[in-house]
Amino acid sequence: MTQAHSASHAVTVIGAGFGALSVVRALRQGDARIDITLIAPRAELHYLPGIVWIPSGLRTREQLVVPLANFFRRMRVKYVAGDVTGLREGGRVVDVAHGGAVSEVRNDALVIASGGRFIKKLPGIEHAITPCEGIAAAEQIRDRLQHMAGGTIACGFAGNPNEPSAVRGGPMFEFLLGIDEQLKREGRRDKFELVFFNPSMEPGNRLGPKAVRHLLDEMARRNIRTQLGHKLKRFEADKIVTEGGEFKADLILFMPGMTGNLWFDQTDLARSPGGLLKADAQCRVEGSEHVYVVGDSGSFPGPDWMPKQAHMADLQAAAAAKNLLAGLRGEAASVTFKVELICIIDALGQGTLVWRTAQRNIILPSSRLFHWAKRAFERLYLRKYQ
Repeated sequence: MTQAHSASHAVTVIGAGFGALSVVRALRQGDARIDITLIAPRAELHYLPGIVWIPSGLRTREQLVVPLANFFRRMRVKYVAGDVTGLREGGRVVDVAHGGAVSEVRNDALVIASGGRFIKKLPGIEHAITPCEGIAAAEQIRDRLQHMAGGTIACGFAGNPNEPSAVRGGPMFEFLLGIDEQLKREGRRDKFELVFFNPSMEPGNRLGPKAVRHLLDEMARRNIRTQLGHKLKRFEADKIVTEGGEFKADLILFMPGMTGNLWFDQTDLARSPGGLLKADAQCRVEGSEHVYVVGDSGSFPGPDWMPKQAHMADLQAAAAAKNLLAGLRGEAASVTFKVELICIIDALGQGTLVWRTAQRNIILPSSRLFHWAKRAFERLYLRKYQ
């Protein structure tokens, strides 16, 4: 056996979300001997797909936060608590800040899976809640709804003009439809007006044309008003102003487009026009050796409908881990990832399945079966990390 094969390599993973944890599992499955260090602010997985159920009380914070100590122990992962502030020596050194101190973590290979950052440049955006910022945002929506006697609730999203794929619209449809259903169950839907807004005339077009038509038809059926096709200008405390006019909004839920983490600016890593890390088809950061990216942090080659969702991050994680291990063995990194969009757009009691690949785009209309399938998937997925 050669020295290269017998030596234990050190791999650092940045992040504790879906992509990062999938990378850890794939790395450990591929090589029992490597040393894995994971850096994240908290040793917790926050299951963000479930936050759409927080406003209705179907889920609580405690049900969606999974402590990772047991998982790290099983996977033999060294956990470093802190925030990454930058990279040095071509990615071989990661600077980590924690409690006022700065330390460094050295590696032979690096995987960046630290998620994206929402673009908060729109004037007055402090008047809006950004749901996918986390559990606290969903709890804020829950509390606001409980204290509202009536009024107008506006839900919408926008993208990053320099990065078509850096948008997360699916959850906004779920919050919108879920709130509609919740208010009906509470017997007070007639006291509220629901409005969906988007600068595009075809919101959610990455889900496919059939899905767009279905969602707009569903909004019409539920008496949800739409404001489409006008660029957003600003938010105010009680209204939304667009280039096409303004409309009243007592509660604004808005998902802006995404860009890269601030600490990316403290590195020499290749960036896309939209500020994400520029990756190749093997999930390598272009121009860097043994540096990989998965999930929302990266800009990947592929169709313009490539989703920013946990499933896509998992597919990228599997490819990145195989290529990383091959690279450390001195072999070519040749594994690519499948581009697939699959989601269940939930409306509390029922859900709509959307599936898109390069060959097909399928939408299966609302069914109670899909709502329960989404709940079952959550349970099975979280079990891997408990």
